Amino acid sequence: MSRLKELMERLCPDGVEYKKLGEVGRFLRGSSFQKKHFVDFGTPCIHYGQVHTRFGLSTDCVVSYLEEGFSSRMKRAQPGDLIIATTSEDDDAVGKATAWLGDHEVVVSNDAFIYRHDLDPMYMSYFFACEQFQVAKMPFITGSKVRRLSGEDMAKIRIPVPPIEVQREVVRVLDSFQELDDALTAEIEARERQYSEMRNKLILDNTMVPYRPFGECCESMNTGPFGSMVHKSDYVDDGCPIVNPADITGTRITIGKRVSAEAEVRLDRYRLRENDIVIGRRGEMGRIGLVTAKSAGYLCGTGCFFVRMNDVALPSYWSHFFGTSYAKQYLDAHAVGGTMKNLNLSILGGMPVPIPELQQQEFIVEKLGNAVSLIEAIRSERDARRRQFAYYRDKLLSFPERVG
Repeated sequence: MSRLKELMERLCPDGVEYKKLGEVGRFLRGSSFQKKHFVDFGTPCIHYGQVHTRFGLSTDCVVSYLEEGFSSRMKRAQPGDLIIATTSEDDDAVGKATAWLGDHEVVVSNDAFIYRHDLDPMYMSYFFACEQFQVAKMPFITGSKVRRLSGEDMAKIRIPVPPIEVQREVVRVLDSFQELDDALTAEIEARERQYSEMRNKLILDNTMVPYRPFGECCESMNTGPFGSMVHKSDYVDDGCPIVNPADITGTRITIGKRVSAEAEVRLDRYRLRENDIVIGRRGEMGRIGLVTAKSAGYLCGTGCFFVRMNDVALPSYWSHFFGTSYAKQYLDAHAVGGTMKNLNLSILGGMPVPIPELQQQEFIVEKLGNAVSLIEAIRSERDARRRQFAYYRDKLLSFPERVG
């Protein structure tokens, strides 16, 4: 920080000039190709969807290729260009940028812009992620379900343009935060692999443990309400939470949608009790949430089962079991339906499950619980660092503007 202050006092003591993006660079729309055109080897390419899902603030490598002849006349990003995804269903994601830092050109798809400029590439990428840009882009977003940004409108957004030495110092400071984030992310991934291996070993590798149908371990098994029973008009800002598959994070149940008091009375038969488990039956089948004292009284929503367990197994044992490779493979193999696979109570109830003695379950739950707690602690530290990073990023990119 002191180095940045010294540079500011020496190079721009009267503030920093602000310019429109269209004055410091130009937006070039990518070319038309789809994922079906990908080949194993050929011309390196980046699809706009990969900016959302595969790449962070920068990348120097690609994961996709096009045939040489097919791509010969397509638009290419040069080293240092930004690749900007300008289509999304989420306002926050519209305008997400990745700096291309590879040593060669790369073909870019439409629904993305190549931004060619003379500033530091990472300085530009950090700017497109900062609050200043996020606020400035909002009046220019168009579309209803699919949200879009045009190059013409992005060209109107103003950016601080300090001397290149200042840009590079900002990047150096922010890169140090990013390196810590990368290290914590790698630690989380390593611990999750370790937990997964330990879970499979403790739950599945003991050949002496008897298997019983899951239905025999339950006091009751029920399906959430049919979609026709919950209407759009039932949802309110302040009401009783209703649990859908998307509201199950890890084994925790989070608050998503809420329903009115009238709907709550109508759906009372789907009310959850402490120590029930909620299991997703669509999409990510087998995703399990434990009902705690905090979430008792919530309603089970469409797309879920809610299961009241008997005393043959600890509730927390099930939270680990449903994450095993065996459980995932069994449910995937036995799900029914076409494009959208579903589970039914017969499939779930008929799944053979290992039931060790309660003392062994307590040992398993303690060992795996400690591993999960460690992962959550590291994840909490990373989240705190990310909030700190966002604060300093926005602060560093909010330069005083030079007047006149």
